[in-house]
Amino acid sequence: MMRKRFRFLAVLCSLGLFLISCDANRVFEEVQDIPDNQWPVKLTPSFTFEVTDTTQQYNVFFTVRNALHYPFYNLYLRHYLIGPDGQQVNSMLHEMFLMDPKTGEPQGKGAGDIFDHRFRALKNIRFNQLGNYQMRVQQYMRQDPLPGIMAIGVRVEKATE
Repeated sequence: MMRKRFRFLAVLCSLGLFLISCDANRVFEEVQDIPDNQWPVKLTPSFTFEVTDTTQQYNVFFTVRNALHYPFYNLYLRHYLIGPDGQQVNSMLHEMFLMDPKTGEPQGKGAGDIFDHRFRALKNIRFNQLGNYQMRVQQYMRQDPLPGIMAIGVRVEKATE
């Protein structure tokens, strides 16, 4: 009897986690670890995603994981978006606040001394060509290598606004 309850509970929990993890708006999401939590300027993580609908608007987000010992309150990133034809579609410099500039309190969602952040990089963008796009991300800080950045990611989702 106890075994059946345990199995039932396990199946129920698994189903619940599966349903929660489903995200109908997500088109692409990938996170890449930064080796040794030291991001050198020459390391430019690259993310490739496919666009199958040129009429849809999309939002593109950066995800950043940092350790509490990250020495700055902000992070500058530059993105390079390359289209299916190999041509650069756009490039932009972004400033993201990982900590409150006045209080130094960590922002984002944290567990212990690790914090995760999501920042919108591009809002309501339309991709003019079908095919694979590449988003390259480069740290744009004055310190090389940049300590305390553990991972960087890109998420593309259908815009709902």
